Amino acid sequence: MKRPDFLKKDYHSELIEDLTALLPVYEDRLKESSGPEVLDWELCSQGLFSEADLLLAYAKVSEIDVIDDDDIDSEIEQYPDMPMSYLTSQCLLPMSWDAETINLLVCDPYSIETTMYFFKEIHKKEVTFNLAKRSTIEHLLNMVYKGEAAEEEADDFSGDESEETLRSLASEAKIVRLVNEMFARAAELMASDIHVEPEENRMVVRFRIDGMLQEIITTPLSQFPAVASRIKLVGGLNIAENRLPQDGRTNLKIGRSEMDIRVSTIPTMHGESIVLRILRKDALSFDLSKIGMSKRVEDDFSSLAKHPHGIILVVGPTGSGKTTTLYSVLNMLNTRDRKIITIEDPVEYKTSGLSQMQVNHKIGLDFASGLRNIVRQDPDVILVGEIRDRETADIAINAALTGHLVLSTLHTNTAAGAVSRLQDMGIENFLITSSLIGVLSQRLIRCVCDICNGKGEVEDNKCKRCNGSGMRGRTGIYEMMTVNDELRKAINDNMDSGTISKIAVKNGMVPLLEDGSLKVEAGITTEKELARAVASH
Repeated sequence: MKRPDFLKKDYHSELIEDLTALLPVYEDRLKESSGPEVLDWELCSQGLFSEADLLLAYAKVSEIDVIDDDDIDSEIEQYPDMPMSYLTSQCLLPMSWDAETINLLVCDPYSIETTMYFFKEIHKKEVTFNLAKRSTIEHLLNMVYKGEAAEEEADDFSGDESEETLRSLASEAKIVRLVNEMFARAAELMASDIHVEPEENRMVVRFRIDGMLQEIITTPLSQFPAVASRIKLVGGLNIAENRLPQDGRTNLKIGRSEMDIRVSTIPTMHGESIVLRILRKDALSFDLSKIGMSKRVEDDFSSLAKHPHGIILVVGPTGSGKTTTLYSVLNMLNTRDRKIITIEDPVEYKTSGLSQMQVNHKIGLDFASGLRNIVRQDPDVILVGEIRDRETADIAINAALTGHLVLSTLHTNTAAGAVSRLQDMGIENFLITSSLIGVLSQRLIRCVCDICNGKGEVEDNKCKRCNGSGMRGRTGIYEMMTVNDELRKAINDNMDSGTISKIAVKNGMVPLLEDGSLKVEAGITTEKELARAVASH
């Protein structure tokens, strides 16, 4: 790598110009700050632009290459006779070296001339550089020098910190950066959940990507109290409470990504398990034509949704995309001449034009009581997040029979199984046949990565788009059961779900497995992924 030219006359003005393009007030804020190197990371820590954006600006003006996290050698050794305190203060890490040369990871170009002098004059080495995220370098320093880091940090944590101490720890710049980078990487990898878990000797951060958990970050366990405190502050939780479960919610903007985040904590043997559910506001798209339905299923489902009254159920296990499907229907129906009211636990997608109510068990507002009051509001369409009991089912059926279109979900595996589930709740067959107009069963399956074609590698390197998994993104597989006269007779005759399913297939329903097989044939997914997705079918 060539030595960067820091004598370029327009170096600093060019950097200001690039950062101002990212954040228009940058130039004004710079005049009030103690220097660009401080302001850059301060704004990054506030989430006003991402570390990735900042590094691209640095790389452009300094002509130093950015190294991706996945390309950094995981077996970096400690540089001899180099204290961690110096490396931490300079935020640099020796990545590789021999007798004459050394390659350093740095997070910004501001102090490179000083660093170059130090290693060239004192250590007698020719120096090359790579830019990496500050949070990545801090994480690697903790990993490479973990004995020293753990020793230093162990003195900082007693395990019974006061609220003031926890707030101080949560406000440390390196902790703020670590948590912000965690959110930024989750956005980049399209993760739906972040799991922060203390284990016996380390803290592990795992992302749920396309329905599967992947380990992304590990740090010394000593960092957990500070990270947990930072997350609690962000989520509006009680920072000093670690013995009881807590729930919170917040909105964040990290770079160009807007996130609605739900935070849940529970006490475990080694500390609190923290799960953050991420809803990407900038990635939401509620469109029936874009969630994987075949043309026939989309047409049938859309046609049912235009009925003036009746119940439509969407069924499947947790995490099968039921809420997205229902909101896609609501998006289609959401016009000024319709009154649409929802009751959900919780409200996941705040949508203009809808009257949305959230269940609150603490004050006795459950699905049944909420639905009972909704029908007095003169709605045209009602969305019930889930039918869990007979009381809710009775009110939903009564609403459907009195001129309302009711959309809801059930936890059953098949379309025909929804009938059995309602029967198990004690709903009479004649009420089911009078109100139920259709059931959609669905699953989400992962798609083959369109960059590496499922191999997980591109030119012998891990594919960055799919993080080496070979799969990227998800689509749905569906079976649509439209309730017709023959099915109504079968339900009234108390036939089992297997017989009801056969009748539905005879009348045109494409079974879930068959719909998935068509996607395998089209190269959208794989047989292995299909088998995993429908294992419980």
